[in-house]
Amino acid sequence: MTDRDSPVTTDELHAYVDGMLPADRTGAVEAWLAIHPEDAARVAEWRALSDALHQRYGSIADEPVPARFDLAKLARSRPPWRAIAAAALLAAVIGGAAGWIGRAASTPAPSSGEIITADALSAHKLYIAEVRHPIEVKAAEKHLIPWLSKRVGTTLRIPDLNEYSLQLLGGRLLPGPIGPAALFMYESPSGERFTIYCSRSKKMRMALRYQSGGEIAAMHWVESEIGYVVSGPDDRGRLAKIAQTAYEQMENPPARGAQFPLISRRKGS
Repeated sequence: MTDRDSPVTTDELHAYVDGMLPADRTGAVEAWLAIHPEDAARVAEWRALSDALHQRYGSIADEPVPARFDLAKLARSRPPWRAIAAAALLAAVIGGAAGWIGRAASTPAPSSGEIITADALSAHKLYIAEVRHPIEVKAAEKHLIPWLSKRVGTTLRIPDLNEYSLQLLGGRLLPGPIGPAALFMYESPSGERFTIYCSRSKKMRMALRYQSGGEIAAMHWVESEIGYVVSGPDDRGRLAKIAQTAYEQMENPPARGAQFPLISRRKGS
């Protein structure tokens, strides 16, 4: 039996991939791979791992081994190349997963109130900038309230905000976090626009919250599983008064002088 006819060992396959196979055995290994598809697939896999490591670590992988290491001893005791590559990749995957898990654990999920407020502020920013189509149905249209009430799933009431020089322009239907949402838009003589957003909420009740978003801000509360968000220019005092009036008129049944439920005393509220 010649060298070309002798069986190829796993160590030789690793040496072939690493470019360390003696020249007199290269032909035998290549002939072996040509008739042994399983080993050929293993070699292809190892080469792909090698390429991935070289791309990941760049020139570091090609740096010469320091002279202080006994290469002969390391060669005799080293584990298979595939095991080294797999261990390195596994460590990278575990490290990356642990980082993302730690990040997720340290970042609390947004509450339903925060999600509703974010949606309301996004809609407010988008539609107050519209000149020709800020609303979908005009205030004078009789079907405005019945239509939006039916879609949201509750009896909606439109607050009268004339005491703040705010005239209702109309409203529109929007997609909400857990169902359809209604958006009512008001405008002042100077062109300032305020909106009231109404959507289903997972909570039965929630205290008033204030959230600033730069030049605009919002007051948000939940009553009877409906979240309400009043958005407008970032003037907390004025916005709070408008929100209080809206709450008084939208409460079911309406009660003039009613107070917000469980007024929050937390910072930023």
